[in-house]
Amino acid sequence: MTDLIVEHHGVPVLVCSADGPRVAGAQDALDQLIGGAFYRADVVAVPAERLDARFFDLSTGLAGEIMQKFVNYRLRMVVLGDISHHLRASSALPDLVRESNRGGHIWFLPDLDALAARLAPAAAPDAAGPGPVVSDAFIPDAAAPDRASPDSYSG
Repeated sequence: MTDLIVEHHGVPVLVCSADGPRVAGAQDALDQLIGGAFYRADVVAVPAERLDARFFDLSTGLAGEIMQKFVNYRLRMVVLGDISHHLRASSALPDLVRESNRGGHIWFLPDLDALAARLAPAAAPDAAGPGPVVSDAFIPDAAAPDRASPDSYSG
């Protein structure tokens, strides 16, 4: 399969092929992911297996470097697939995944269906209702665990 542009709810998404070249550094991200999407897509969906294992080891700084490139170029990055083994091996990665999934630039999702659901427009409030719906996505939940479990990375 080759990389292709699809549209989910009016949002153009570059869906990267799982069998494409490995992204092992920030320059790879620029060349393989951002360059291909910059003028044609708002979101780049990257299969987790395309990312070098160092991406998931936060002590290397690779994840931060690549994620920052996406933010700088005003593109959203979505890591697709099962990353549970990386989550179990790290004390910091579950926190990064949970916090990223609360935001709007970087998401870790299990599959394209989850991405399509995430890109779906929020339901419009009833005209007679109380007004705009305020999201609590950035409000910490006192009952929430301090860390995401490996099975809860889809946010």
